[in-house]
Formats: sequence, structure tokens, C-alpha cells
Amino acid sequence: MKPDISNVPTNPGVYIFRDRKEAVLYVGKAKNLRSRLRSYFQQSADLDVRKSRMVRLIRDFSFIATGNELEAFILEASLIKQHKPPFNIVLRDDKSYPYIMITVQEAWPRVQAVRRVRKDGNLYFGPYVPAQAMWEAIDFIRRNFPVRTCRHDLDAPMRPCIQHQIKRCPAPCAGLVGKEEYRKAVDDVVLFLKGQKRGLLERLEKRMHALAEDLRFEEAARLRDRLAMLQKAFEAQKVIAPELGDLDAFGFCGGDPARGQRVAVEILFVRNGVLIGARDYVIDKPISSDPAEILREVIRSFYSKDILPPPLVVLDLLPESHDILAQWLTKRREGTVILAVPKRGKKRALVVMANENARLAYERKTNRSAESMLADIRTRLGLRALPRTIGAFDVSTIQGSESVGAFVYAENGEFKKEYYRHMRIAGVSGADDYAMLRETIARTILNLNDKVPDLILIDGGRGQLDSARQVLAELKIDRDLASLAKKPDRIFLPDGRVIPIDDASGSSLFLRRIRDEVHRFAITYHRRLRDKRLSESLLEEVSGIGPRRRLELLRRFGSLGNIRKASADDIMNVRGISRSAAERLLQILNRKENE
Repeated sequence: MKPDISNVPTNPGVYIFRDRKEAVLYVGKAKNLRSRLRSYFQQSADLDVRKSRMVRLIRDFSFIATGNELEAFILEASLIKQHKPPFNIVLRDDKSYPYIMITVQEAWPRVQAVRRVRKDGNLYFGPYVPAQAMWEAIDFIRRNFPVRTCRHDLDAPMRPCIQHQIKRCPAPCAGLVGKEEYRKAVDDVVLFLKGQKRGLLERLEKRMHALAEDLRFEEAARLRDRLAMLQKAFEAQKVIAPELGDLDAFGFCGGDPARGQRVAVEILFVRNGVLIGARDYVIDKPISSDPAEILREVIRSFYSKDILPPPLVVLDLLPESHDILAQWLTKRREGTVILAVPKRGKKRALVVMANENARLAYERKTNRSAESMLADIRTRLGLRALPRTIGAFDVSTIQGSESVGAFVYAENGEFKKEYYRHMRIAGVSGADDYAMLRETIARTILNLNDKVPDLILIDGGRGQLDSARQVLAELKIDRDLASLAKKPDRIFLPDGRVIPIDDASGSSLFLRRIRDEVHRFAITYHRRLRDKRLSESLLEEVSGIGPRRRLELLRRFGSLGNIRKASADDIMNVRGISRSAAERLLQILNRKENE
């Protein structure tokens, strides 16, 4: 593509690249839109391997001019989060990170887990990565600090629950503890979460001696046991340096990004001078060859989620426009955030630690044994290149009903579920496996962009292989191709060779695993569609339950089996279902099961 960019302004802004199907390929920010776009499209452009591949896919572009670079950065982050373009770095987390919240704005504060920090005056501690560390901390708090765990409104008195009976709650609900004494326990929790060992232990020890002097020996003994548990907990904490306060340290390691190789980024979370967690990201084929730019993209993607940036972020090198990045983080935090490259001291030691952990993550993911396994596959099958990426296709149907196609993807010996695809077969009537396979391959390949695998595998025999070869030729896709059959396990190749894979070698096991994975993926989707159809048709037999109620039943219980196990009272919890309708439903379901 050689577009005319003479009408593109020189303002700051955001540019968007799209492919021939109008899907967003890449979103970028520029201080000067015209200059940045020229760097992609001029003939002398010195582009990385992955950027060159992206440019070949571009069929259209658009841009949005902004008033300044910060506005462009904010808009870029928003558009990337919305579109998740394949050439941007998008950290694929399925959930946000948890925090511990102490509801100090309530009269009787409690401790709970949350996924979002709000400006509501409550206290937040985190993020905890992995989440298990947070649940362990909450469990420790609930066993050793007398604070309530319930969410009840305590305006009206009520009977104490079992938590009071097992000495884990002082029962403010029943008026058995004063606010001042309860607040002391909450303050102790805050000191514990802040890692202020000395202050907390001195307070509790002083309180223990006071109880003993008042002859309240049972309470003093409980406090003595709590002190011992706290001492062990503090010893287990990874205290870096209390004076560091809150900061995140980013580490980097990788191969040669200019050749499209993977890189690893490690994030260490330090809160109140205590290392509370770590997270690594291994990024395959980043579009940039500049480690500083990769770090910038990771920081932008990471803090675009519901994560509160700390006041200090330390790393090995500052990316271009790091001042704009710091302004954006400041806006996210609603407080000053500084990006810094420490040269000495404990902060520098943290960056070194992050770099070392990034190196370990890189080596762990690279997995040298995968290299030898892929080399063995190449040799055994006579492939033209090392099959670093392998894709497999399968179809599933029963007499042409609920026909589906499926595709799974593996890279360097690891399955990448973000590239899995499944679809309903739309252009084939009846049980024509070959036609369904051709439709599945064509529709999937056209949507993979630069992710077309090095080796394409088909679940089936010679006929399925010929069908796949036909559609790849029509699409002008030149890749290694094979089909995998079972009973006996063997591979069919386009040149007529048949290779057994029924041995216990790593390459045979992996090829069988890929075939089984795509078969599982296809069958699972087919069964889900079939069960949904059967569920809906069966529920239609029950008078008094309309379409909306049927949908609500399936949402709440998940399946007919779960509805069958429920009681009439449970079913009546679905709004609008009467007892008579619930009993009719159970009667029909039980009758069908026995038929």
C-alpha cells in the first residue's frame, strides 16, 4: 500500500491501520502524524520483520488528530483496550488483580477482597499477584484479628453467629464490643498489612500484659498465641526495605526483537517496602525491536486495567516520551507518578532482580526441549521449515445437525488458546465432512492475518488431506500440510507417504496431543450447541414457562442436569415461575431421564 499522506496533519494524534476486512491491525500514537505514517510507507523505510509483515496486510488507515501528545496517549490506550489489535502488545489477562480493602468508612469496618480501587475513602492494599497470596493474607487476618467478616447492616441488633462462638468475631452486631476497642483491632490489621512489625508487636504485647494484670488470663493467652503467629508471619514476609514505600519494578529480557523473537517482562510489586507479588509476561514476536518501546507498551497495557499505579515505577531504561507516559500514569492514579532509572542502591537492586526474573521466565517459556521436538517433527515429516507454529482443523456433526468446525493453535510446543476458533457450519447442508472441512479452513485462514501456522494439520485421512490441499491452493496459501488418522495412529503427507506416530517419542506424543485437542474442542462446541437445542425443546414442553423464563433457568442452573437435581423451591427462585410450573418441569425432566 502506497497511500497519499500529503493531507495528513502534522499534529499529535492516533493512527489506525486496518486489513482488507476492516479489522483493526494496529493502533499507534504520534507526535507528528504525517511524519510517523511516512516512516511506515516510504520505500526506504527500515522496518523490523514484524512491522514489514504488518505493512503488507494494511489496506486502509485512518487517524484522529488531538490537541497534544497526552490526549493522543489516552486515546491510544482506549482504542487498544477496545479493539485488541493483533500487532499491539495486549497483555492477555482474563481478570484484574485483587486488592484487600478495609472499609474504614463504615462504623464497624471489615476486611474483604476487591478487584477495583475506588476513591471512596477506604483503605486498599495490593495488588496481590498471584491472588492466592491475598487469600492467604485474608485467612490469616480472620484467624488472628477479631474483626467481622459479614456484610450485615449493624444498625439493628441481632444474634451473634458462629464466628463469635469460635472466637473470631467480637460480635458488634449484638453490642458485645465497643467501637473504640473494635477500632483498635482494625488498626492492628492495618499495621499488619503495612508490614509495620515493630509497632504492631509492641502494641499487642503491651495489651497482653495489661490483660494479665487485670487477671483476664484467658484473653491474655489468646493474645500471646496471636503474637507468636504474627512473629512467624512477619518472618515469612519478603521485606525489601521499609523506606522504599510503594513501587513497581519492571525487568526485561529477550532474544533479538528485530528478528521477531519473543521477549519477557517481569513486574515486581513492592508495597510498604514488602515484596507482595510478581508477574511475568512472555510476548511472542513484538512489533518493535526497541526494548524501551516494548516496556512502554507493556506499562501502558498493564495499567490500562483496574490497577492503581504506585507513586514510583523503576526500570532499566526510559522509553521515548516517558514524560507523557508519566503524566498518563499520574492521571490514572490521581496522584504523582514518577518513572525512574535508578543507578545504585536498593532500587537498582530491585531492577536487577526484576531483570533476572525476566530472564528466568524467558528461559522457562523458550523451553529448549520444544526445539528438539519440533526439529524431530520436521525431520520425520520432511518439512521445509521448523514448524514453530502448528494449527489443526476438525469438524463435528451428527447427521448434518449442529455441524461445527474447530481450529487449535500451538506455538513452540505450547497451545495458544487466544488463537483457537470454532464456528457453526453455514454453507453446507447434510453430513458432507469434506465440504464442512473446506468451509472451516477457508473461513479460519482468512481471519488469521499473520498467524497462518507453519504446519497445518487435519484430523482425518487421505480424503480430508486432499480437501485441505484444494482449499489452500485456492487461497494461495503455501504451508506444510499433513493429516492425522487414528486406529492406527499415522500421518498422511501430500507426497503419498504414510508415517506411523504410534510410538512414545516426544514428537509423536505431541502430534497426537494436537489431534486430540482439536477433536476435543470441536466435540465440546458441538455438544454445547446440541444440548442447548435439546434443552430449549424440552423446556418448551412445560406449560407456564415462556422463552424468557427458559433462558433464565439455563443461565441460573447451567444445564438440564442441574435443573433436574434442584428442588421445586430452588426453581421457584427464578422470577415468575410458580410452584405448579416448577413441579411440572421436574416431573417432565425425571420422566425423560427414565425413558
